[in-house]
Amino acid sequence: MNRILPSLLAVLFSTCARAQYYPTPTEWDTHTAAKAGFTEAGLDSVVQFARDHEYSGARDLRLAILEGFRREPGHTLRGPTKERGGPAGMILKDGYLVTAWGDTERVDMTFSVTKSYLSTTAGLALDDGLIRSVQDPVDEYVWDGTFSGDHNSAITWEHLLQQTSDWSGTLFGLEDWTDRPAPDGTYDSWKNRELHIPGTHFKYNDVRVNILAYSLLQVWRRPLPRVLKERIMDPIGASTTWRWYGYDDSWVDLDGLRMQSVSGGGHHGGGLFINTEDHARLGLLFARKGKWNDEQLISERWVEMVRTPAAANASYGYMWWLNAGDRAWEGVPDHVYYAAGFGGNFIVIDEERDLVVVIRWLEPDRIGEFMRRVYAALE
Repeated sequence: MNRILPSLLAVLFSTCARAQYYPTPTEWDTHTAAKAGFTEAGLDSVVQFARDHEYSGARDLRLAILEGFRREPGHTLRGPTKERGGPAGMILKDGYLVTAWGDTERVDMTFSVTKSYLSTTAGLALDDGLIRSVQDPVDEYVWDGTFSGDHNSAITWEHLLQQTSDWSGTLFGLEDWTDRPAPDGTYDSWKNRELHIPGTHFKYNDVRVNILAYSLLQVWRRPLPRVLKERIMDPIGASTTWRWYGYDDSWVDLDGLRMQSVSGGGHHGGGLFINTEDHARLGLLFARKGKWNDEQLISERWVEMVRTPAAANASYGYMWWLNAGDRAWEGVPDHVYYAAGFGGNFIVIDEERDLVVVIRWLEPDRIGEFMRRVYAALE
């Protein structure tokens, strides 16, 4: 009897795990607010708050981008853009749709939320053994001069993922120092700045993010959108409407084929164009530790690793933001982590509560208050 009981318990727990709800490619079951553990009035307040605090930038995103980055030397649009829609979002509890607002099927730019998708392709490369360790210097994999010199050759995959590389150089005509330069500097001070030892200084910099995308392309030797589609997006039932772009001139020849090195954001146009529902599916995959139904699409190890805080910034992991450090949202659980992009685009994940929140076009400085309202609505 004593030997039978553990076996029965194992079967029971296995059955419970398989019983977790996942949406099909065409259907997303719903729960009422009460069944999901929310107050209806609280959820109504959350939705109204999102509608009332739409991102204040222009809906013509060409104008919003040019205005947002106007102080950067020589900033131009180099990839596609798209006029955005209005506020939209979804809240999932235990995989079920609890509430949604706006046009959740509309494909929009998502800016730096793209970085979390880029990070996912790095995790797949690690799972497959294409990258042995995130502590490896990248020049062991990319030997075309991109990481030459004493400084750049010390950069590891982790440095790139945590945006602490301080990579120095030019990629596709963009110099690293032109991206978000110090507000009190000059051209000479920006160009001739002292370089930080990789890993010691955090700098949000899209040129260096795009170096990661370029390096991963060299490792995969296949376009990253194709990797993401086959390994993640198709298995989770995402739509066929999302697109991932680079710049007009970010094409490279690889193994005799012409491939585009994609952008990790929409800073110069490009990046991921995607709808709210596809975001929610990716969020659910991470909330479930990389598992979709009975298939482990990306390792649980990687889902844990993305929350490794950078030594130089406790708020940042592997291209996912952490609810910690200087950017912590007061009154929101510290185990929450999220993807974030220009214009108020967010995928928020609470693995412990099996809660996923997707927000599009919220005034960015309102996200903390928005999430506090979400948790206040939970009974």
